[in-house]
Amino acid sequence: MASLALFAYLLTLVDSESAGRAYAAYGGVYIVSSILWLWLAEGHRPDRWDIGGAAICLFGAAVILLGPRGT
Repeated sequence: MASLALFAYLLTLVDSESAGRAYAAYGGVYIVSSILWLWLAEGHRPDRWDIGGAAICLFGAAVILLGPRGT
C-alpha cells in the first residue's frame, strides 16, 4: 500500500499533460514487476511467453515515454 501511495503522490508531480504517459509507462513496469514476483516470491519460473509479453510491455512503455513529440 505504501508503494501505491508513493506512486500516486509522484504522479501528482508530473505536468497534467504528461500524467497519462507516466501512468501508461507505469503499467509496463508493473507487469514486469508482477512477472518477477511470480518467479521470486511464488516460485514459478516465467516461461517464454511471460518473458516475451513483459518485453513487449517494456518496449511499449519506452515508446510512450521516449517517442518524439511534435509541438
